[in-house]
Amino acid sequence: MPPRYLSFHSSVPWPILLLQALFLVCSYFAFPDGSDTYQLAPSSSYPEFQDVNHMVIFGFGFFLMVLRRYAFSSTGFNFLLVVLGVQCSVLVEDLLCRTADCSLWSLVKAVMSIAAVVISTGAVLGKANPVQLIVMTLVELIFFYASRCINRTFLEVPEHLTLMHVYLFGTYFGLALSSRFPEPPPGLDKNRSTPKSELFSVLGTVFVWVFWPSFNSILGYSKQNAVLNTYLALAVSAVAAFMSSALTSKDGKFRMAHIRSAVLAGGVAVSYTADRIHHPWIAMILGLLGSVITILGSHCLQRCFNPAMKLQDTAGIHFTFGLPAVLGAVAAAVLRVVEEGTETQWNDLSSLGYITFSGVGAFCQTISTALITGLITGLILNIKLLKAVHVSKYFDDQFYWEFPHLSVGF
Repeated sequence: MPPRYLSFHSSVPWPILLLQALFLVCSYFAFPDGSDTYQLAPSSSYPEFQDVNHMVIFGFGFFLMVLRRYAFSSTGFNFLLVVLGVQCSVLVEDLLCRTADCSLWSLVKAVMSIAAVVISTGAVLGKANPVQLIVMTLVELIFFYASRCINRTFLEVPEHLTLMHVYLFGTYFGLALSSRFPEPPPGLDKNRSTPKSELFSVLGTVFVWVFWPSFNSILGYSKQNAVLNTYLALAVSAVAAFMSSALTSKDGKFRMAHIRSAVLAGGVAVSYTADRIHHPWIAMILGLLGSVITILGSHCLQRCFNPAMKLQDTAGIHFTFGLPAVLGAVAAAVLRVVEEGTETQWNDLSSLGYITFSGVGAFCQTISTALITGLITGLILNIKLLKAVHVSKYFDDQFYWEFPHLSVGF
């Protein structure tokens, strides 16, 4: 009789195989004529798509390599979820919209949507097994698409802005999801980083930083403005990250954990308004505020808020993506009211009120949907059929991967 742990691993490939077979069958019926469905996207090109693809696979894959004994799973599972999730996203959008259009445009939106799943993975990093992560991916993509439809249909939010809610949805879906997992033991040594793991994580941060202008500009109307504003916001947030890290440290030294999170805050904060900001100093201020909020939030959330709310956030997605996204959403609503008010000379107050309601409503709806659906998904993932990981097996590659040598010193 094989060892007990082999029974779990032998069951892992079957859901993946069945899911891929289902995607193949659905693709046959959804896109029956490849010569007509494969089209060129009007506002995106292959180099831009490659930038976004590199950011999601390389950037986030290495960014999640923060734990000392969970490097294989961080990059490997991220890649698996991305390639499965992109197929699922394309099919979901076709089945619900009935577009029958498999184009570069639909592929770009699918890769951007999967960023929500990658961000949510950071909250349950090291706690969920591959089957649970796959179920999470499928459910989250469907709910994220439903949230986008609500914003687009009822609140009249432009489609490219509904995709920019990917940071908000991914963060708060992941936090709600992680609250349904058992907490690790207080003295668990595997739940920490090492200089090597921090170095790889910073490498992922650099990938994300470099390709973020493409992510924010690929769907917008004014690409040059989006690239310029995103880069300036990222540059200022990087400078502010080093400055704030040194000021908040007791010995005045830089902390890699601060740098890894805060240098990305500018890209998140400016994402909603990157193509509509006409004064670069506004983007620079957003980058500055986003970086400061990230570092201050890392202190307050981890010490006060997370223990009180019983939230688990392994990779720190709340202060890396969530808080800057909240700042960006609020800034977008304010800037839109100011712009519309200037154009109408503040005469049509009803129109300004609707604009304010639209922006705030989309923000609140996205967070509410993410929290509620995240809690529901967390309950689903903990059913016995999915064989949840025991807390003693948290944050350990050896439970999933074959090592050709012992992991001493790994």
